[in-house]
Amino acid sequence: MSAPPSEAEQITRASKSNLALAFIALSPERRRDICTFYAFCRTIDDIADDPGRSLDERQRCLDEWKTGLETRTGNEPALAEPVRALLSKYRIPVSHLLEIIAGCEMDLAGVSFHTWEDLRQYCHRVASVVGLVSIEIFGYRDPGCHQYALDLGLALQLTNILRDVGQDYASNGRVYLPLEEMDQFGYPVSSLAAARHDAAFLGLMNFQADRAISLYQSAQRALPAIDRRNMVAAEIMRTVYRRLLTDMQRSQFRVFQKRYRLNTLEKALCIGRVLVSTALS
Repeated sequence: MSAPPSEAEQITRASKSNLALAFIALSPERRRDICTFYAFCRTIDDIADDPGRSLDERQRCLDEWKTGLETRTGNEPALAEPVRALLSKYRIPVSHLLEIIAGCEMDLAGVSFHTWEDLRQYCHRVASVVGLVSIEIFGYRDPGCHQYALDLGLALQLTNILRDVGQDYASNGRVYLPLEEMDQFGYPVSSLAAARHDAAFLGLMNFQADRAISLYQSAQRALPAIDRRNMVAAEIMRTVYRRLLTDMQRSQFRVFQKRYRLNTLEKALCIGRVLVSTALS
């Protein structure tokens, strides 16, 4: 009889995330470990976004996690001990997880970013640093994987932002597109609030998509040949999210009317493409 799923595995399965989908390519041990890390990220993000808690309560919970990453606390969540064990096993700097928490803290009091560099810092914290931790769990030999993780994290997060731009504003009043670039294309926040899909919106979205495409390409160039097999899970993520971005562009970013997602067959084709490419490399 198989053991019941751990809390981390339950959180990962419940998320139905494209990221969790990629874990199928890993060995059982690494899959369990990346599930623990993913569950940590999901938990921190859920705390920051929880509308049932006050801002002060959310901050207190995040502060407790900061302490719990290094020291056992009296009333800590069950996930805390596995996360500490993970840090020790892979010699992952605690500073990486603290930076992920700092990124989620940026979401607490509403969100807006004046420039791309401002947004880039946020994306670095909530996505690129996630990549840096993930490659430690995946295993790599060439330090060039660090740049791969940094660029891929930015590309994935920017793709998420484009997909969710309407929902993020409608749900939380958050504006993740750089305000300076919204002004450049003549698309004010009031247009976003009205879910206006016009030429200015398309110009702005295509500009951001081109930036994401450049980052995907940069990540591909940075991936060391010696580590292609080790990064198969990350490559599945890249292939799935790149396909999502292509779908958005082809249909002119109908993000106010629909939530873009791949169906089961499309996901399977993405996974198969990566597995075949990796086997032949």
